[in-house]
Amino acid sequence: MKKIVRKRKLMRQRSRKSGLPPGTLVYVGEKKVEQVRISFIDYDEQNIREKQVSKIEECFPLKATPTVSWINIDGLHEVEILEKLGKQFELHPLMLEDILNTDQRPKHEDFDKNIFIVLKMLSFDDQTQSVESEQVSLVLGENFVISFQERIGDVFESIRGRIRNGKGRIRKMGPDYLMYSLLDAIVDNYFGILEKLGDNIEVIEEELVGNPTEKTLRQIHYFKREMIYLRRSVWPLRELISSMERSQSPLIKDSTEAYLRDLYDHTIQVIDTVESFRDIVSGMLDTYLSSISNRMNSVMKVLTIIATIFIPLTFVAGIYGMNFENMPELKWRWGYAAVWLVMIIIAGVMIAYFKRKKWL
Repeated sequence: MKKIVRKRKLMRQRSRKSGLPPGTLVYVGEKKVEQVRISFIDYDEQNIREKQVSKIEECFPLKATPTVSWINIDGLHEVEILEKLGKQFELHPLMLEDILNTDQRPKHEDFDKNIFIVLKMLSFDDQTQSVESEQVSLVLGENFVISFQERIGDVFESIRGRIRNGKGRIRKMGPDYLMYSLLDAIVDNYFGILEKLGDNIEVIEEELVGNPTEKTLRQIHYFKREMIYLRRSVWPLRELISSMERSQSPLIKDSTEAYLRDLYDHTIQVIDTVESFRDIVSGMLDTYLSSISNRMNSVMKVLTIIATIFIPLTFVAGIYGMNFENMPELKWRWGYAAVWLVMIIIAGVMIAYFKRKKWL
């Protein structure tokens, strides 16, 4: 429900751009941080410099350094920052426009001097048991990577740790490997999200087998919407990574292509898992309807058997309830007991017959 409300808000915000020329910078999204946070990590194989800055101008000298620079911006609502950054790092206006539109479909674009990637970073809220998402935009340049996030907090802390500690090959490689590492961290995080969703789906499956309720039906519909949203977020990654592999851009070195192929395999695994969960959830809905139908059939079966038993008993009671004068049984001393005995025998015979047929 929250995603639907957010979608409506985004549509209203996008309507404000109607009639404006392409490349006009208007922020389309929710303000998720009060103040934009800007930080950078500048490194090579021997040295590293990390700093959080108050003004974007402090990052401008990084464009001319021979080292690898990673500039990260948390918060997109201050358009002036992107305008200054775009002018200094020669970012295409259409690229900046896409960064500010937080309802983008994951995609990859080559702007000659830069490579632009936009995708969704997912997180799992343990309290609400729901999947939250934010748009992450990545720009690859000759000696820099710029990442744009909607809010503070991400899945990149392990990458920062490897850069600080000099572990692995990240300090020996170029900015294209850094971009691959950021993409890999986002995709690997999908597996954790899917694992938690899988655990919740197993719980619902147990409820379906045991005692399904209306709450179970609501949960099935919720997970069905989540799977649709996940599919929209994950499926385009296949095309995104594939287009990066085929890219002829000099910004992506041959040494990085092998890692991109591995990332493509991970993406396929994520997509296959999402598709499997979609099939399971769709099957759960059919199982729920079948379970409710079977329960209803059982109830109707019991009621039908009871009604069938009472039909001949009602017939006997109806005959002797007519009170005609020339009914000799009405004057018998043991008439009442005889009628009871007949009715009990009829009911007993019918119950025995139903049990023999295994209807009871």
